Amino acid sequence: MSRVCELTGKGPMVGNNVSHANNKTKRRFLPNLTEVTLGSDLLDRRFRFRVSNAALRTVDHRGGLDAFMAKAKDADLSPRALKVKREIEKAQAAQA
Repeated sequence: MSRVCELTGKGPMVGNNVSHANNKTKRRFLPNLTEVTLGSDLLDRRFRFRVSNAALRTVDHRGGLDAFMAKAKDADLSPRALKVKREIEKAQAAQA
């Protein structure tokens, strides 16, 4: 399982450990991922995603999964999240 956020596309970054003697060794900065169940109000369903905690805060800030998916870029979403976004868009079109 890759260490990539399904909603934002945030992945590992590369940098250096720097010692007191200024020796540099390569290291990886991994995103803080958690398994989360998010609910869609339009679809009345729950979806399980592997999401960074920063993305989870963004979902809450925007007002839930439906509002987040409306503003999310397709390139950032995982294939599973993209399917959910398409379902939400269809439900919004049917409701309007």
